[in-house]
Amino acid sequence: MTSVAPMRVLLLGASGTIGKATARALIGRGYEVVCLIRPRKESQLENVEPSLQTYLEGAEIRWCDVVDTLQLRRDGFANDCFNAVVSCMASRTGTPKDAWLVDYQANLNALQLAKESGVKHFVMLSAICVQKPLLAFQHAKLAFENALINSGLSYSIVRPTAFFKSLSGQLQRVKAGKPYLIFGDGKQTACKPISDDDLADYLAGCLENTNRHNRILPIGGPGPAITPIEQGEYLFKLLKKTPRFKSVPLGLLDGIASVLGLFGKVIPVLADKAELAKIGRYYASESMLVWDVNAQRYDADLTPSHGTQTLFEAYDEWVKGETMPERGDHAVF
Repeated sequence: MTSVAPMRVLLLGASGTIGKATARALIGRGYEVVCLIRPRKESQLENVEPSLQTYLEGAEIRWCDVVDTLQLRRDGFANDCFNAVVSCMASRTGTPKDAWLVDYQANLNALQLAKESGVKHFVMLSAICVQKPLLAFQHAKLAFENALINSGLSYSIVRPTAFFKSLSGQLQRVKAGKPYLIFGDGKQTACKPISDDDLADYLAGCLENTNRHNRILPIGGPGPAITPIEQGEYLFKLLKKTPRFKSVPLGLLDGIASVLGLFGKVIPVLADKAELAKIGRYYASESMLVWDVNAQRYDADLTPSHGTQTLFEAYDEWVKGETMPERGDHAVF
């Protein structure tokens, strides 16, 4: 009887929180996983490498700068055979230079080499906010989405809603007795947050589930859409504290972005800070749900759900001290 060799998967962005979870999900499904990790300085390796080996146990780690095409070919793909590429890469800041270098160019490098290497399927982790693109990183992601769609490869473009880690920053504020920050009345936006593990399970499932092939796939977590005011009310109730909210006017973020943008024409570092202010303003005013073009509104009912853990269940765990989110670069507050 002939045994079928397991699918070999090249995973990009494996050092991030979603990437680590995706590596676990792929390994758990029996795939052979090779993780590409950006090279560290010699002084960092002693602490970084053992940590990654623990998180990525069962996978092969290859140190490779995916922005460098020659290095990606030599040390990443390395004349190896892969059935699929899964990219969880994302720019750390979202500023224009970083976004076009990572969200677009690094992914494009991987796509071109994937085609040369005979890869059949490419899974891209995108973002639901590209539906209404106003920011540099959104345009960069859309540019790569378009390149992937027209590449000739089978693809799955996954657009998740808000991450748990993005909505965890105010837990310590509330614990410390400080008010929960909201924009406006806290009811203008909503999201269906998805956990790292649930999103990772969905990404891994794109390799087997042909219904997810050659499609753009918005995805949220289980349960109804929740607003910032509901998130705050739940935390206060959980911590047995009297609800206290502080409203931040959106105009404040507009003013900050305008001033930084003006001075950024002379001082480049301030231009990046202006983009960060715009990113904050975007997330403060736009829902992370599917945008209904015909109705010109966000629609929770049109936003698919996947997984088992809700944000409020995660809050319960964090308050009990069972786990704490690894926030990385995804903090709003």
